[in-house]
Amino acid sequence: MELDAPKTAVAFLVLFGVLAVGTIMSPMQMSTVMMVLGGLLVFGVVTLLLGVKHGEYRASH
Repeated sequence: MELDAPKTAVAFLVLFGVLAVGTIMSPMQMSTVMMVLGGLLVFGVVTLLLGVKHGEYRASH
């Protein structure tokens, strides 16, 4: 399976959506939920970018 930018974006958004729904349904206060979701989003984007760069490196070497 070849991953391109649209497929990667859709997969990322689906996974983040599942995490967001699970976090929102937890018994935490909404302010805490928003802080957690912000951290999840930042972590997800950083992890995605590192994974893409690692894949590019592996493909070229």
